Amino acid sequence: MMQGGLAGAVFGLIQRDLLLTWRRRADIATTLLFFVIVATLFPLGVGPEPAVLRTIAPGVLWIAALLSCFLSLGRLFATDYQDGTLEQMLLTPHPLAALVLGKIAAHWLVSGLPVVVLSPLIGLQFGLSGGAIAILTFSLLLGTPTLSLVGSIGAALTLGIRGGNLLSALLVLPLFIPVLIFGAGAVASSESGMGAEGHLSLLGACVVLAIPFAPWATAAALRIAVE
Repeated sequence: MMQGGLAGAVFGLIQRDLLLTWRRRADIATTLLFFVIVATLFPLGVGPEPAVLRTIAPGVLWIAALLSCFLSLGRLFATDYQDGTLEQMLLTPHPLAALVLGKIAAHWLVSGLPVVVLSPLIGLQFGLSGGAIAILTFSLLLGTPTLSLVGSIGAALTLGIRGGNLLSALLVLPLFIPVLIFGAGAVASSESGMGAEGHLSLLGACVVLAIPFAPWATAAALRIAVE
């Protein structure tokens, strides 16, 4: 996995994580089932009024995506920490931040991308128009990588700590709020006729800023956890 150039090491790490996740398919199913259940229960609680459902849909789906991301963050580095793989990553000649970025990419592929794929079906349940569903899906496609990137920092900071999942959620939740606001706001602005370009641009800016910064910060926290 760690032999060859940097690109080979990163892609090998992604392949390894995807294979290990496939062997633990119940973890993927739990995350997706949680997203579907949360998004489905809201219409049952607020009633069948179409106008109300269309109004709350963006916020509900984004909150469900955010919470499902929390569920999977605890597994991002825990297994590698326990079996010694993390120590091997620290000993390789490749930059740890690049390897961390590979693990974050694998995390998004199994937790964020399925949420993006399922969101149009859930959007139909809320009575959203085709245009609104397209904006919602695109906003999740832009925003969920930021959730994985920023969430990795919290997962690394609380690695090996008892009750680390809860502490990680408390650490990264304030950083998730801008993504939540911009993502839900994109759909709301589109529905009101104001256009979603501004919110989508801000989501894009968030992920562009997070890609170089989050892996570096996560790598620093992992070194502290191992030492």
